[in-house]
Amino acid sequence: MSEPDEVLDCRGQRCPLPVINLARLVPGLPAGAVVRVLADDPAAAVDIPAWCRMRGHEFVAERPGPAYDVRVSG
Repeated sequence: MSEPDEVLDCRGQRCPLPVINLARLVPGLPAGAVVRVLADDPAAAVDIPAWCRMRGHEFVAERPGPAYDVRVSG
């Protein structure tokens, strides 16, 4: 996969901060943009895909790092 449009570094932040910061970033991005969220809180593996489902965004992939790619919906 190509590089993301934005990288959101949430390493060291605990739940729910990675999702809160993602939710703050997304409104300023165009539809189709990919955000890579870097988050080492184990809860992020569940929270980020769940947030995508609730908000209508696409959870693209979990990557090593750990990192989570989210595509912004239109």
